[in-house]
Amino acid sequence: MKAFDYVRAGTVAEAADAFSARPGARYLGGGTNLVDLMKLGVERPAALIDVSRLPLDQVEELPDGSLRVGSMVRNSDLAAQPRVRDRYPALSQSLLAGASGQLRNAATTGGNLLQRTRCPYFQDVSKPCNKREPGSGCGALDGVHRDHAVLGHSAHCIATHPSDMAVALAALDARIELYGDEGARSVAAADFHRLPGDRPEQDTEIRPGELVTGVLLPATTGGLPSLYRKARDRASYAFALASVAAVVQVRDGVVAQAGIAFGALAHRPWRARRAEEALVGAAPTAAAFAHAVDLELAEARPLRDNAYKVPLARGLALDVLTRLTAAART
Repeated sequence: MKAFDYVRAGTVAEAADAFSARPGARYLGGGTNLVDLMKLGVERPAALIDVSRLPLDQVEELPDGSLRVGSMVRNSDLAAQPRVRDRYPALSQSLLAGASGQLRNAATTGGNLLQRTRCPYFQDVSKPCNKREPGSGCGALDGVHRDHAVLGHSAHCIATHPSDMAVALAALDARIELYGDEGARSVAAADFHRLPGDRPEQDTEIRPGELVTGVLLPATTGGLPSLYRKARDRASYAFALASVAAVVQVRDGVVAQAGIAFGALAHRPWRARRAEEALVGAAPTAAAFAHAVDLELAEARPLRDNAYKVPLARGLALDVLTRLTAAART
């Protein structure tokens, strides 16, 4: 492992200043992804700015009914938080579907969002990977890509984003709060992660040196029926082959509000805007659900070995939508 400097930050401003002063620095939270990548030689930071002790480990209710989740809140604590379980069940479910209990106890909210792809070509420094080494090629294109993207991929990268939590946040209209040299700002969770295009090395819209300080869960989706489902190769401790998070409100016999996001199908959580537009104003019927989901998945471009993901995601989405609206149809 390459030698590196270590700085323990006491405040958010101190962390940002320390990062700016050290080219090649990385922020260190729970370390469940970054440290693994350092061991593999994928990440070789010149300095680690330890932000794990910053006072960002609380879930705070705001006057408008929204919840602010600090970026240092551990995944296990967030999943068990009563207000999250009651108002945003899809978020709690997504967290419990991810990783193992031991990892959830260490992993942080901010780190979960910033984890990098689990593509084996990215993690193996002996293989070509445009995300790890721009211009080197994409080994997965003609290699093993059963687990890779079917939506939004490019000739430069077909990797998927591994986070379960980020899928739920996208469907729930959450916002990601950031702090950097230019001060504080926030980005919609659905827009925080990028599609690869010709710059797959850039995973998110985060600016150089910015730190994730929290996640804002809006009051507008709090308390609405929401659900997360995930398909994987084994019952536990496996990344998704496909997943769906949805929040749906039915009023006066029609869908009044819908938020749907797919996971493990693209380089980012895939917000299903076409499906949402088709559902709003429609009666919550099996035919309406099928039409909306098919409209969204018509954009899929499966690769040689992963066409199975399209019907898998379709089945998950139809099941989730049916379950969420069952009470309204009786």
